Amino acid sequence: MPARTDFPPFPENMETHPLVVVDYQLIKVGDEDEVEKLWTAATKLGFWYLKNHGADEEVNGMFDLGLETMALSEEEKMKYAENDEGVGYKAAGACVIDEKGTLDVIEMLNIAKDDILAYPKQVYAAYPRTVNARMENTLQPFVRKSVEVSKALLDALSGKLGLPKGALSERHKLEESSTCNARVIKTPPQPEGWSEEKALMAAHTDYGSLTFLHNRLGGLQVLAPGTSKWQYIRPLPGHAICNVGDSLNLLSGGILRSNLHRVVPPPGEQFLLERWSLGYFMRPGDNVPLRALVEDSVMIADAVAKAPGKTWDTGVTSKEWAVRRIMFIRAKNFKGKETWMASGGTEDYKSIERAAGKVVEDIKA
Repeated sequence: MPARTDFPPFPENMETHPLVVVDYQLIKVGDEDEVEKLWTAATKLGFWYLKNHGADEEVNGMFDLGLETMALSEEEKMKYAENDEGVGYKAAGACVIDEKGTLDVIEMLNIAKDDILAYPKQVYAAYPRTVNARMENTLQPFVRKSVEVSKALLDALSGKLGLPKGALSERHKLEESSTCNARVIKTPPQPEGWSEEKALMAAHTDYGSLTFLHNRLGGLQVLAPGTSKWQYIRPLPGHAICNVGDSLNLLSGGILRSNLHRVVPPPGEQFLLERWSLGYFMRPGDNVPLRALVEDSVMIADAVAKAPGKTWDTGVTSKEWAVRRIMFIRAKNFKGKETWMASGGTEDYKSIERAAGKVVEDIKA
């Protein structure tokens, strides 16, 4: 059965944060004005809409795959439970979302890029039959299209950063082992309502470099720089939502912004509906060191020099960064605030506290 597409509209009177609309087809041909729009979005908020990406058919297939897989029995899905590298099926309640150990409510299916492209060879994990049935006609086309789009964006940003041609793409080679994955998320409706505090503590930045996200309902919110109010991102038909993650923020010496975001129940008439989303998470190769590329770009070197209090060399690889974040949000590993904080990335927790209305000390830049 195809996934539902006839949803109630996002409320017109709902306050939203406007995103820059970037045309992928113009990025592909190197249009200078369009690249400048991408640059503005990636450095100011780290989020933008992407139109004309050409992935609609692949995205529809991925939503169908998600529906088919989540409809399997819990017993069947748990045979393919998520492993320590974040690959497989994640049941509701398998992760914590705050320092109190509150359990999450979402189901998630993470399918490794390396498994998808190596199929029928297994690299990381086995998957339910519904996934295997769509490896060649749904997952492989989705991954290849997502990588094509992401690399075009990386190449455009690489040029603006003053890096050698292909410097970022070289760190995201398709054929190299990585923690890149395709993900489908199912969030049940919350008829009893939801807690603002609980939602705020779920605020996060993404682990990797670029996220190529597809939503059909509202619920995604951002905390824009210099503000203390969460704002919805309006879902637009045919538009992906892209955002910068921690890896790209670190490689660029903080020039490209990995912004705080969260997901809450959709507003208005959408509130009582299941919320489905899916995305491709582009991450550097497993062995790529997560540190600012100061030797390759004067712009990045200058940015690092102007922020001496920041640490732009994590001392770990891309894979180590991702696995640490995954490991410490697992409910089975939760031991209190210490493990919760250990799951963090580049999040600005002071901003989260300000948005929660808590009193915090002002910190001078």
